[in-house]
Amino acid sequence: MSLTPDKQERIINAALTEFARKGYERASTNEIVRKAGISKGALFVYFNNKKELYLFLLDYAAKVINRIYNEVDWGETDVFERMKALGLAKFKTYKSYPHAFNFLKATAYEDADDVKTEVRNLANTLIAEGLEKGYKDIDLSKFRDDIDINKALDIISWTMLGFAEQKRDEVGSIDEVDVEILDEANSYFETLKRCFYKKEQ
Repeated sequence: MSLTPDKQERIINAALTEFARKGYERASTNEIVRKAGISKGALFVYFNNKKELYLFLLDYAAKVINRIYNEVDWGETDVFERMKALGLAKFKTYKSYPHAFNFLKATAYEDADDVKTEVRNLANTLIAEGLEKGYKDIDLSKFRDDIDINKALDIISWTMLGFAEQKRDEVGSIDEVDVEILDEANSYFETLKRCFYKKEQ
């Protein structure tokens, strides 16, 4: 972290891209240093070995995810408004850190013995923290009395996660997507509201 921001970014993005494309075992440190424009000896001054580099990237990606939470108004208690704010923050963050998101997506398929325990621990932590933050202090009184609220929240989560997965691959090629994505997300929110919320008097 004592390197200049530009050099940090080159090394981190080169490593994120290589691990995302090839996985831990097949990723080449030669390719990383080539893309980063540094010598292999220099890379191992910063990281003792490939595993240490990979674990650094896991920590880096987790910090990127935490940037999402810093942009959300946690005083909003309507679950759909909360999801909308989280979604917008996620897309904004993705546009700034696409390599980190692609790396995290690839870790879902990582089974290398050297790192799979750390990968699973991070995934479980991110999911647990995301659900805890996403639904903390939500106003449950808006939900209909004749439904299972926990199941309704599961359905809302699955719907929006699927929507986010679908849009994530498009966002990199679209310059101004925030309004379009929100408009489309709103159509799903309105459908879910009609299913789960009490009718307004």
